[in-house]
Amino acid sequence: MTTDPRDPGPDAGAGGRRRHRAEAGTRALLAAFTVGDPDEQLRMDDLLAGLGKRVFGMLLFIAAIPAFIPVPGLAGAVSGPLTIIVGAQLLIGMRRPWLPRFLSRRGPYRHTLVGFERRISPLLARIERRIRPRMSWVLDHRVAAMFTGLLVVLLGILLALPIPFTNYLFGALMLAYALALLERDGALMLACWGTGVIAIGVFGVASGALAAAAAHWIGMLL
Repeated sequence: MTTDPRDPGPDAGAGGRRRHRAEAGTRALLAAFTVGDPDEQLRMDDLLAGLGKRVFGMLLFIAAIPAFIPVPGLAGAVSGPLTIIVGAQLLIGMRRPWLPRFLSRRGPYRHTLVGFERRISPLLARIERRIRPRMSWVLDHRVAAMFTGLLVVLLGILLALPIPFTNYLFGALMLAYALALLERDGALMLACWGTGVIAIGVFGVASGALAAAAAHWIGMLL
C-alpha cells in the first residue's frame, strides 16, 4: 500500500492535521470537503480551521462559489457581501478573519461543494502546475495586503451590484485572488492586482456603478 507523503497519518493528532491542511493544495482541500453526507451543512469555522496564513484565501474561495450558481440574486446577496467582509479585514490588517456567529456556524451544503468541485477540479489541476509559493512580500507586506484588501472590497461591491452578465467574471477574478492567497503565489497576486484595477476601471468607474452605489448608501444614511 502506498502512502501519500502529505498525509499526516492516523496517529498524527490535531497538530498533524493542522499542518496537513496548511500544506495541502487547493484542489486537495476542496476534495476533502466533498467527502461525507452530501446533505450536511458545513460550518465556516470547520472549513477555515488549521489553514494558517492561507485562511483568508479559503474564505474568499468559499465566498466566490455562489457567483457560479445560476440562482438570480444569489451572488449579490451572498458572494458580494462576504467578499467585502474579507477585503475589509485584509485592508485593516487583521491576521485572522472574523465572522459574525450566524455566519461562522453556517456554510455551504456539501452537495454544493461536490458539484463545484466536479466542475472546477480539471481547471485547478492545470492551474496548480503553474502556481507555487513565491514573492511572499506581495502577500505579507502591510501596504501590499492593504492594497489587496482595497481591491477585494471594490470588486465585492461590484459583485453585489446587479450589473448584467458579470457574475462569472467577478466570481472568476475572486477565485484568482483566493488561489493567490491559498497557494502563497505573489506573482499571481500581482496579475490579480492588474486585472482587478482594469475591472474596477471598466465596470465601476467608467460605468458609474461605484458612484451610484456610494450615492445610494449615503442617501440611506442621511
